[in-house]
Amino acid sequence: MQSQGRHSRPSKPPASMPATDDEIREKYLERAIRELNTLTREIQACPDCPRGHLMPVLGSGHPQADIFLLKHAPMPPEIEEGVAFYGRAGTALMKAFKRLSIDPLAVYGTLCVKCPVSDTSLADPACVARIAEELAIVQPKIVVVMGEDALAALNDLSLPLAKPVLAQPGAVQCLTPSIEALYVPNIDEALDEEAAKRAFWSAFRVLGAWYGELPPY
Repeated sequence: MQSQGRHSRPSKPPASMPATDDEIREKYLERAIRELNTLTREIQACPDCPRGHLMPVLGSGHPQADIFLLKHAPMPPEIEEGVAFYGRAGTALMKAFKRLSIDPLAVYGTLCVKCPVSDTSLADPACVARIAEELAIVQPKIVVVMGEDALAALNDLSLPLAKPVLAQPGAVQCLTPSIEALYVPNIDEALDEEAAKRAFWSAFRVLGAWYGELPPY
């Protein structure tokens, strides 16, 4: 028994808790990195897509980005490198970010169909549905949906409390209570034909105004 008036001491001191906003953000970032790494390993080991010996094309960017770019399927340079938005589309977007004063470190990009299959209809639906896991990990403020195929995949996810996103280029819409969406044409189809290029950039430049209105951290 312990004498009266004396307080017992815990046998083991409690683990230290994050004390500042920076420390809390760092903990969340570490968790997002771990979860994305786990998702990457699971996708790489997935036996359901008929990709043969080719590796999947994985998302890239900041694990807690404000902006989540979503394209439907990879192009040959992306397949070769195994990284989404590698090649002409990525180069064009980096130039656009500079013009729109968007920090590239605020961006994460991924694909609906991550396996390099000759026919995207062969991709396993469960694999395409893993976009929902990426969204849950990154927790972006806006999803930029590129093209009608990507839009259909996003709307098929049945995210909690989600509203259907319409194919209205340049209109910022509500996806979920915490995530907005911006529909733009498919960038891969807008790199060579002049009218398609104008249509894409007319819709995409809305992202610059949206980003400029974000409150500072």
